[in-house]
Amino acid sequence: MFDSVRKFARAFRVPTTQDREIAYLNEAKDRIDLEYRMRQIDRGMFRKSGF
Repeated sequence: MFDSVRKFARAFRVPTTQDREIAYLNEAKDRIDLEYRMRQIDRGMFRKSGF
């Protein structure tokens, strides 16, 4: 019973900032692209506020 509840909860879970950053890094095509993406994250690409 609890297994089905866990699966249901995971299906509607909103990805965290860290999850989005990791997914972005995983899409890198090569080392240069990975380093570029790491710099973008360090500059706050995913952590900017609306102000």
